[in-house]
Amino acid sequence: MPFDLWLAAELVALGLCAGFLAGMLGVGGGMMQVPFLTFILSRKDVPAGLAIKMAVATSMATIVFTSLSSIRAHQRRGAVRWDLVRGIAPGIFAGGLIAGAGVFAWLKGPELGLLFALFISVSAAQMMRNRLPAPGRRMPGVPGQLALGGSIGLLSGLVGAGGAFIASPFMSWCNVPMHQVVATSAALGLPVALASTAGYLVSGWALPPALPGAFGYLYLPALLIVSAASACMAPLGARVAHAMPVVQLRQRFALVLFCLAAYMVYRALTA
Repeated sequence: MPFDLWLAAELVALGLCAGFLAGMLGVGGGMMQVPFLTFILSRKDVPAGLAIKMAVATSMATIVFTSLSSIRAHQRRGAVRWDLVRGIAPGIFAGGLIAGAGVFAWLKGPELGLLFALFISVSAAQMMRNRLPAPGRRMPGVPGQLALGGSIGLLSGLVGAGGAFIASPFMSWCNVPMHQVVATSAALGLPVALASTAGYLVSGWALPPALPGAFGYLYLPALLIVSAASACMAPLGARVAHAMPVVQLRQRFALVLFCLAAYMVYRALTA
C-alpha cells in the first residue's frame, strides 16, 4: 500500500539521520527520533500520551544497534576510553532498569514529553557554549563515575536518549579530548539502551497493542527499519567526526535540538 511504503521511507530517512548523528556526535539518535516517532505514531491514531511513551521506548531500543555500529567505527581509531566505560556502565545499568521498569510506567505521556523537551534544551544549550574548562579538572574516581552512570541511566531511560546529552558535556568539562568524548559517549549508549529496553519490556508486558506491530511500548516496524538504517550510517558519521571540527558540528546540531524541543512541548501541551 502507498501509505505503508511512505511510512517505510520516513523510517529509513529517520534512521539514516539518527545513525549519522550517532557516529558524528556520540549521541544515540534518540533526541531526533523521539519527536519524529511521536509524530508518526500520532498520525496512526495512537493517543498522544501513549505515542510519546512508545516513541521514547522504541527510540531507546534502536540505540542498541546504532551504538554497536558506532562503537566499531570509533574503536578502529582507538578513541574509546574503555576505562571510563567500565567505571560508568554499572551505574548506567542500575539507573536504566529503575527508569524503564518503574518510573517510566508511572509518568504520564505529557509529563514525559515536557521532561524530554527540558533535557534536550539543556543539552542544546551546552552544545552552543564553547567555554574552556579549568585546565586541572579531571574525571572523578570510581564512586563519582558510578554516580554519574546512575544519573545517565535514569534520565536517559525516561527520555529515550542515549546518554550523551549528560556524558558529553561532563567529560568535556573534565578535559577529556573531544574525539574521545564522542567515541566514549557512543560506547556508553549501549548499556543505557540495553538496561532501559529491558525495563520497558517489563513495564509494558501486559499493555494491549496500540496498533498492528506494537509490542508493549515498542513499535516493532520502526525498531527494525530505523535500526537497520542507522547502523549503516553510523560509520560514516564517525569518519566525519574525526575529519571535521566537532565544535561547529555540535553547534549546528544544537539548533536542531531547540526546534525538536519546541515540537515536544507543543505535543505535550496538546496531548
